Amino acid sequence: MNKQFVYMTAGSRDEAQRIGEALVEKRVAACVNIIDAMHSIYRWEGAIQKDREVVMIAKTTRSRLPELIDTVNALHSYDCPCILSFDIDGGNPAFLEWIGAEVGEG
Repeated sequence: MNKQFVYMTAGSRDEAQRIGEALVEKRVAACVNIIDAMHSIYRWEGAIQKDREVVMIAKTTRSRLPELIDTVNALHSYDCPCILSFDIDGGNPAFLEWIGAEVGEG
């Protein structure tokens, strides 16, 4: 199976919406879920940061992942955006086929 679950964060709902729409429009993601109001604590440039962020979850394929990453990096306000990909090893076969079809691999 070559489907991917991609976890990302954004600094605002507007930014997440803009990135999500671009990913679906370019057909590098079949779907992007946006989950607002996450609280993040992390170290950046030597200091502890506490911020509200927005989670984005995209569904795509392994071969579309490099373009997805390039698109997010080009549109994102962060110097180093969180983009993590996980293999999908099972699920509703019809939904998994839909992912492939939406990104041009179906």
